[in-house]
Amino acid sequence: MSLSETIAKQKDTRPPVAIGHVRLYVSNVSEASNFFVKIGLRSIAQSEQLAVLELRGGTHLVLRTSSEAIAPGMNAPFDLMVDDVSVTRDTFRKWGLTVSEIEAGRIHSSFTLTGPDGYLLTLTSSHTGGREV
Repeated sequence: MSLSETIAKQKDTRPPVAIGHVRLYVSNVSEASNFFVKIGLRSIAQSEQLAVLELRGGTHLVLRTSSEAIAPGMNAPFDLMVDDVSVTRDTFRKWGLTVSEIEAGRIHSSFTLTGPDGYLLTLTSSHTGGREV
């Protein structure tokens, strides 16, 4: 029996595997952590050199101090998914954050948000079809 089948027998319909940690190097951990908490992540732990922030589903974004300069305009090595991309974009714009227009794709609608150190964060619409994640 597969792990998916074992989980299904327990009435848990979520996939049995998730990404545990994603890392982002930043120039200022405290400022970057505050930014990500503002846009909806949950703070788990923080020090001067490291922060751990939680996303829906339990994935952790680990912020570490970069030893090298970060070029503004660099794409973050991950994207973020939200339930309502239009409301999220409008909220971020009202907060004075830098956001692009929403672009409709084949699967997702998305926009970019300028984050800490000038990283470009892509925020996409969800396509979970109402399933728990």
